[in-house]
Amino acid sequence: MIEVTATARTAAIVFFLAIVTPAFIAAQTCGGPIEVKVQCVLGTDTNLGLDERLRPIGSRLQRLFRYSTYRLVSYHKGHAICGQGTAFDLPGGRVLHVEPQDVRDDTIRMQVVLFQGEKPLMTTDVKLLNHGLLFLGGSRYEQGMLIIAIEAGLPDTGSPGSKNSPVLIKPTSASPSPSTKTE
Repeated sequence: MIEVTATARTAAIVFFLAIVTPAFIAAQTCGGPIEVKVQCVLGTDTNLGLDERLRPIGSRLQRLFRYSTYRLVSYHKGHAICGQGTAFDLPGGRVLHVEPQDVRDDTIRMQVVLFQGEKPLMTTDVKLLNHGLLFLGGSRYEQGMLIIAIEAGLPDTGSPGSKNSPVLIKPTSASPSPSTKTE
């Protein structure tokens, strides 16, 4: 029979809590998986108008970037939980990492990192209203600008007013960074 001392039992409990508590807290602050949608849009001045698939965000694109043509290049949808990010392969060898940090008062705090291959181009912390949009623009692609639209939200809990609310952005580092536009 193996005897377990009080010290060993205490150490085992502390170890267990150190492993389980952060995951439990993250699950509590997130309230579940966060749905992340990423649309890569090519903005050009070729007078071909707006890609029909971009109609829900078309007026915002036209107001923020002022190109005559917007074409959807790629669309991605994934899920992430707080403390564990998800990555999206984007056109031109870029990779976008999105890592939710917490959810409070219908606001999702997350870190967004844009890579060119393995080199980080931009890192920023964002507070985004549930189902709000963040636009990143500035990367040259083909004959125009690659615009990245990021939407994050808790599944089936989007509030109707949040889609038009501004995003708060706090850059943590950048070198060189694309312009960041919010809506």
